[in-house]
Amino acid sequence: MTPKPSVSCVFVCHDGAGRVLLARRGAGARDEPGTWDCGAGALEYGETFETAVAREVREEYSAAALEIETIGVRNVLRGEPVSSHWVAVVFAVRVDPAEVAIGEPHKFDELGWFAPDRLPDRPHSQLSGSLALFTSRTARNGGAGA
Repeated sequence: MTPKPSVSCVFVCHDGAGRVLLARRGAGARDEPGTWDCGAGALEYGETFETAVAREVREEYSAAALEIETIGVRNVLRGEPVSSHWVAVVFAVRVDPAEVAIGEPHKFDELGWFAPDRLPDRPHSQLSGSLALFTSRTARNGGAGA
């Protein structure tokens, strides 16, 4: 049987004032431990994108998704030869920084707020593609708080 791509909801959480929330992947992460990434999760059968994003934001960051905006789609092929194929639908999600906490300590060991142009060392291999969509959305909408 030929493998089929999976659908992932990738979310760049932000505070509405220009900062993005990133999580450092812990020792129990599926891949690339020690790297910083935005959040993501698989779309479950029968879910809308918005329901999946709200569920994943709550699970990963213990926060409510206050605003959810679709900002792009990425075709993610990993490995040589390809061993992982995801269609990543990418969202900008505003959250309240006061609510944010690590919701999955087996996957993440630190959270941080960063300006998109001042990111921590050791980004996840997929972070730049998602942040490029976020930065482009911010520019289209007229600035950091848009």
